[in-house]
Amino acid sequence: MSSDNQWSADEDESQLSRLMRKSRESPFVPIGIAGFVTVVSYGLYKLKFRRHQKMSIHLIHMRVAAQGFVVGAVSLGVLYSMYKDYIRPRFFKVTKK
Repeated sequence: MSSDNQWSADEDESQLSRLMRKSRESPFVPIGIAGFVTVVSYGLYKLKFRRHQKMSIHLIHMRVAAQGFVVGAVSLGVLYSMYKDYIRPRFFKVTKK
């Protein structure tokens, strides 16, 4: 047997522990998830009071708002990562851990 086929503890990671690890590595992941859930919840609440608006139009607006929040959170995460990796060490002489 080669060493590539050996079992490691990382492969047996649960979904919750994986989400917690990713959240520590990039804090904008839970912000994006929370924003998505918030926008969808608000859209479903407003579904009762849409008056004369068609259902398909309401759902399209809700989807665009949720996607916009997630894309915004991902963009902020990328900008923060670029700042942390390139700008801060260059101007503030911070050493990497």
